[in-house]
Amino acid sequence: MRKLLVWLLVSVLTVAGAVDQPAMALDQAETTTVTTVATGQDHQEDSHHQEAEHDSHGAHDEHHEAPAWTVIPFVLLLLMIATGPLFYEHFWHHHYPKVAVGLATLVISYYIFVLGNTHGPVHAFFEYFQFIALLTGLYVASGGIMINVDREGTPMANTVLLVIGAVVANIIGTTGASMLLIRPFMRLNKGRIKPYHIVFFIFMVSNVGGCLTPIGDPPLFLGFLKGVPFFWTLTHNWDTWAFAIIILAIVFYFYDSKNHENNLESDLEFNAGDDNGGNVSVKTQAGKAVHTGKVTFVGSKNFVWLAVVVVAVFLDPNVFDWVPAINYDGQKMSFLREVIMLSAAFFSFKWANKDALKGNGFNFEPIREVAFIFIGIFGTMMPALELVGNFAKSEAGQALINHNSLYWGTGALSGFLDNAPTYLNFLAAAMASKGADLSNQSEVIAFAAGQMANSAVELTAISVAAVFFGAMTYIGNGPNFMVKSIAEQEGIKMPSFFGYILRFSLPILFPILVVVWVLFFYLQLFG
Repeated sequence: MRKLLVWLLVSVLTVAGAVDQPAMALDQAETTTVTTVATGQDHQEDSHHQEAEHDSHGAHDEHHEAPAWTVIPFVLLLLMIATGPLFYEHFWHHHYPKVAVGLATLVISYYIFVLGNTHGPVHAFFEYFQFIALLTGLYVASGGIMINVDREGTPMANTVLLVIGAVVANIIGTTGASMLLIRPFMRLNKGRIKPYHIVFFIFMVSNVGGCLTPIGDPPLFLGFLKGVPFFWTLTHNWDTWAFAIIILAIVFYFYDSKNHENNLESDLEFNAGDDNGGNVSVKTQAGKAVHTGKVTFVGSKNFVWLAVVVVAVFLDPNVFDWVPAINYDGQKMSFLREVIMLSAAFFSFKWANKDALKGNGFNFEPIREVAFIFIGIFGTMMPALELVGNFAKSEAGQALINHNSLYWGTGALSGFLDNAPTYLNFLAAAMASKGADLSNQSEVIAFAAGQMANSAVELTAISVAAVFFGAMTYIGNGPNFMVKSIAEQEGIKMPSFFGYILRFSLPILFPILVVVWVLFFYLQLFG
């Protein structure tokens, strides 16, 4: 089993590495400086020890590593997420919390009682706590804000809203933008809403859009905490972001235009824009709606709570010594930030505008579903991340490292594993291949600045892949599953796990990701 998993990972890295240009290898050799080598030698001896203390998914003692077969619960959970709604919907709907928690409990128990390894489960708990606190705060706070766009949901109007959402994602995060705009987007298309509307929303707003700032997506924020300058992502990712968003917007526009006339009349019963808070328009004698074109807000005071959640993201005890924390295994674990987020969720709901909640059809089922599903994912994916991380940092893995293999390796795993620890594992491996250490902030800054051979483009490849490939599946990024759940709550028949991949991700998104790689990393035409 271990050999099979390692072989799959080696195949991904080898295929990408095999097409690397010889000129880039020569350029790497010419640009490596004596200073970098000296720095790498000074810190190489301590790097493994420091990574074990500071990385949330760092390598454990060799005797405490989980065997490869322990990835079976993770694979089983993914299969059940994919097949449950299709083949045993009644069972899955009523018992998915038990399945997710049960599989997570099996893996966690094996780590604690068989391996004697509490490091992995404790880190997984705190990472889940941070994850669900952020999603809960953003979901509840945005749920009390009702945005009405009183105009017809034309292809152009839809495209503009998606592009705006992609920009906003860099200000309040992909989760915040998704929770704030998904309901207005559905109301805008009342009567003609289709699954592809939601899928493109996931592509552009919930994932690709958040590639310009550390606030945009969790992997980039972790990079910022490790030492990547705040505006680095903006200056290095803007061209890739603009290209992907423009292409997605054009594809959506023609896709929506093609379906616009056929879908004007819909039998779909949809309550996201009903008389209790839907778009306001009047009827002419011909029966056609006349829209005012106005954008109105109900429950605007919840923007304050939304801001509290976003600002609280920066209260990291590893950055600010004055922030209280729980010290464990040489690392400070945050809890104040999460308490603030959950408190903001509580008070934003308690004091929310009731008309806004009613108009949004707000309920807690989507966040409940995400909470249970990701308990299972965070609990069962520990062995998979450990296997990937150990191989990436091994001599065999480092020999395959270049910007091409980092793009495809990070991307392939970010679609199915949590993209945040995937980002850290590949960044640690890329730095280790140059004798640098992820736990050394000055070396992270030097790596981002391109002071090591080809390091800037490697970091760009890791960053772009972690964010963009998160859209390949429902579980690639936190907002994906939540947007799907909200849409289904409003009566939209969303594609299954495999249906999403086969009908949308592979034929639409994946070719764009290939073109991004060819233009920006393989040929580096815009570097």
